Amino acid sequence: MEFPTVATRPRNVDWKRAAALLYGDWGTSKAYVPGIAFAIAGTHLGSSYSSVWIILPVSLLTALVGINYIWICKYFPEGGGVYSSAKAHSKYLALIGGFLLVADYVVTASLSCFEAFVYLNFSYEDSKRWAILTIFVIGVINFFGPRHSGTLAVGFALATVVVVGLLAVASIPQLPDAVVNVQRPVGGAWSLWVAFTGAVLALSGVEAIANMTGVMQLDPGSTRARPSVTVTSRKALVTVMAEVVSLTALFGLAMSAIPNMGPKDHEGDMLRHMAQMFVDEPAKQVGWLSWVATQNPFSWIVGVVLGGLLLSATNTAIVALVSVLYLMAKDGELPKLFGMLNRFGVPWIMMLIAMLAPILVIDVQGTEDAVHGLASLYAVGVVGAIAVNLWSCAFNYRLPMLRYERVTMILTFFVMGAIWVTIAITKPFALLFAVTVLGLGFTARALHKGFPIHLPEPLLRMTERLFPEAVAKRRAALNAEAMVEQLQKRLGVRRPVTAIMVAARGVTPTLRFAVEQARVNRAQLFVLFIREQHTSIPVPLVEAEDEEAQEVFNAAKSIAGDVNVTTIYAVSDDPAWTILDNAAIAGVDMLILGHSRRSALTRMLRGDLLERLAAQLPEEIQLVIVN
Repeated sequence: MEFPTVATRPRNVDWKRAAALLYGDWGTSKAYVPGIAFAIAGTHLGSSYSSVWIILPVSLLTALVGINYIWICKYFPEGGGVYSSAKAHSKYLALIGGFLLVADYVVTASLSCFEAFVYLNFSYEDSKRWAILTIFVIGVINFFGPRHSGTLAVGFALATVVVVGLLAVASIPQLPDAVVNVQRPVGGAWSLWVAFTGAVLALSGVEAIANMTGVMQLDPGSTRARPSVTVTSRKALVTVMAEVVSLTALFGLAMSAIPNMGPKDHEGDMLRHMAQMFVDEPAKQVGWLSWVATQNPFSWIVGVVLGGLLLSATNTAIVALVSVLYLMAKDGELPKLFGMLNRFGVPWIMMLIAMLAPILVIDVQGTEDAVHGLASLYAVGVVGAIAVNLWSCAFNYRLPMLRYERVTMILTFFVMGAIWVTIAITKPFALLFAVTVLGLGFTARALHKGFPIHLPEPLLRMTERLFPEAVAKRRAALNAEAMVEQLQKRLGVRRPVTAIMVAARGVTPTLRFAVEQARVNRAQLFVLFIREQHTSIPVPLVEAEDEEAQEVFNAAKSIAGDVNVTTIYAVSDDPAWTILDNAAIAGVDMLILGHSRRSALTRMLRGDLLERLAAQLPEEIQLVIVN
């Protein structure tokens, strides 16, 4: 029997919700890829109107990588992305992939937030200032507990699909003019390759689907013991991939229909400018629409919707960055200090890193070249993480891959590896950024793990002769530890209870029982109070203003005595999901609940909380119901 060290999260994300969350990350790429490609073509290919020759190959590569990730999700249904797949080969390779993913998320937050304000029609200088302030605010908000942003992500995703769909329809009549304006690239194959590698940002976000498989709903017929999320992940990934690939290619060609654009005129807000030129300007020629069209309404709508989606992507990137670092800390690869939770169940040191790192990255960028500079840093992280993931899966012969899957994945890895090497050669600051992130990560790990020195065999024998007693004691201790572990596995002994959570709505016997259990097991006690909302409108309550919550928390601390108590406050319209989410984040071993106080009618309409919890709670968390 294998003893898990980290609680697994509940599997309650269906393919639609997974697609919306993936779209909030991957779907944002088309907001900046066309403009960045237009600027890159002007630098490397002689004319910005040659950009279609790099956007089309980038779209094909995006589809190829997406197909590879369908297979990755099939063979790694427990989530973790590159960190999990690379761990099958080496913990050091897993850390390299994880730290490259950290670099990716840091720049994702920076670039997404900066681009959001560019789309909201701020100047580059003002966008930089507002992006720094907004990242700080998002970080501070996340200090007060996990924000369930799935509904918000779904809202922005649906609005974006509608708006960019309208823009796509308006772009189709412009294609003949765009084809006429397209120019042949100059400079040879190397210039075309370098330009291509600079525009691979359309890949950004695809790694999110691999991280998400651990919380996806299981396929019909699969179990927690033998999980499969192939159907769920494939539906989500194919849906988003088709939209990203097709619209990136369409917009990349259609923007060439706009004459007389300088390479960097609309590097940061190309879709907004296309909305103005393809919709608002023609509408001005229609008499009854002329006054409205002079206000450029459609370009404003595109700017607001894409700005909101990019801000949502900023929040997603910050939360994902904390999750990756927290996973490493729970695996013992980073100092345990990093995994300390505040009273809201948030690893606050990691949240501080996730907030300050993107701010620093934005701050060091030049104002006018911020988009280009961030794009350069972006590619080195996302391409590196994807390459490590592909290599780890393709050369893991324990995975029952089909021959064509493995061959395709190997070929894709070589393409991604060549792109990463090219970026490292042509963009030294991007390489320096990647090396810095890897250096800081491995330094933190070394300070935690120490610097073990493996002595040569002759020196080891000499050490045994000089210090026989010390060596004998050390070996005896290691042997005893191994014997205890084997005995526990043979007897099926559960791991010790080190953390307990109780969902309390008053000073009840349930709360007192939880305190006693924490005292007996010498465990940390998490007291969760949920202020349930019964409408879709958020309840304007905070912990300090909720008198009932304060009464419960004060009573818990009063009767706890020497028990270590952490209080968590949440406002939610789905208490079952909130309890599951907080239990997973806190890594508890035992969840204590009282019987539901809902009426029979409420249980029928909204579902019984205990039944939902029992169905979705991870097996390694003990569920205790107090009568």
